[in-house]
Formats: sequence, C-alpha cells, structure tokens
Amino acid sequence: MSGWPIDPEARPLDLAGFVASLQQLMPLFDAMPETVFFVKDHEARYALVNETLVRRCGFGSVAGLLGRRAEEVFPDRFGPVYTAQDRQVLGGDAEIRDQLELHLYPAREPGWCLTSKRALRDRVGRVIGVAGISHDLQAPQSRHPAFQRLAAVDAHIRAHYAEPLALAELTAIAGCSVAQLERLCKRIFRLTPRQMIHKARLEAASRLLSGTLPVTEVALRCGYGDHSAFSRQFRALTGLSPSEYRRHHARR
Repeated sequence: MSGWPIDPEARPLDLAGFVASLQQLMPLFDAMPETVFFVKDHEARYALVNETLVRRCGFGSVAGLLGRRAEEVFPDRFGPVYTAQDRQVLGGDAEIRDQLELHLYPAREPGWCLTSKRALRDRVGRVIGVAGISHDLQAPQSRHPAFQRLAAVDAHIRAHYAEPLALAELTAIAGCSVAQLERLCKRIFRLTPRQMIHKARLEAASRLLSGTLPVTEVALRCGYGDHSAFSRQFRALTGLSPSEYRRHHARR
C-alpha cells in the first residue's frame, strides 16, 4: 500500500469522498479472488468492500456487510483480532504492512495471508478511517531460476524449525547474500525468511496443541525458549493464545 501524496490538498475532504473516488476501481478489486480489500470508517465499520470479502463472510451482497465491524461478521476466533488491529491503526500511530496471519478462505476454512492496513487522513490530517488489503499466500513460483535453491532453504526450515535458525545458515544453503535471500524469498514464497520460520513453527505448534502436551513444552518443541514470546507470536498470527486455540480445537 503506497502512502498518501505529501500535498494535503490531494487528500479527501472526508471518508465519503474517498469511498466515492474508489467506486470506479471496485470492479478491479472484485476480479481478484485471492485478494480482500476494504475501507472502514473511524469506528472500524465497513464502508467499502470487495466481492471476495463478501463471499468469505457468507453474505449475499455488499450492502449486508456495510456498517458492521469485523467482530460482527467473522467467527470469534478472528473477528475481535481484526477489530483490535483496526483500532490500533485508527489511533494514527501504527501501520500494518505484510503481516503474516490466518484468514478465512472459501468454505470458511482458515489459511495464510499477508495483510496490510493504513490509516486514512483528511486534508487537515485527521484520521477518518482505515484501508486494508489481504493477499492469499499462493503456491511458490516453481519456474523461477532460483527455485531449487530456495526450496532447499524452505526444506531446511521445515526440518529444523525447533532449532535456532540464523540468516547466515540459510544464505549458506542458498548460496547468496542476505539481501538476495530476502528478495528471492519474497519473490518465490511471498514471505521473508523470518516469516517462513514463524510460519513453520506456528504450523507445528497448531498440530501439537491438538494433543495434551503442556503449552510450555509445545513452545520448546517449536523453537521458542521463552513461553511468553511464543504466546505473543502465536496470538499475533492466529488471533488466539495457545490455550485459547487448544480449547477452540477441543470444541471443534
């Protein structure tokens, strides 16, 4: 998401003006089934949404979603987390950029996506809403010339996620610099190396939490020496604490 132009006169007078200016572009957003796009007002209520979001929330039309908050249309596991994100951004001091998190896919199945959110400001600098976009993680680009080298990095992460993993270790496998590794991972996997590690660890933690191991033991087996750090990371990516996730899984 690019920032607003520096010239304040280029900003909208109000949220209604901003929403109106986007109406002609909505058919483009509607044509992207792997992308969720929305605009919310200063109370975190939907003011503009694309058809992908409408379908994933189980509504029959855009109108049914407008004026509602995320916590009113998503399951308890997701909605309150999204609204909390919105309020953080609406505070004016935070921006979310390419945050790896779980989202709802067709048939309301969870899956991984990258989410960005940014506050919208009027011509005098007041926050009038928030705009956001979430891209589904797609299959790796296997035709890229560097795919085999990066696939080896991914395999190493998945085999050793429980151990400390340094970027130097991954660059040695890929045979490239840190900057090149970052760029290639983003190009092929849509993730940074650090996000790839978090994803592998949290997927393993999700599986282990379906059993009876103590949460502290799950943290250790997934590469987290600090239980509190594990809990913070797990909540950031899944919307639930490890204990809440376990209870949710048990109910299912």
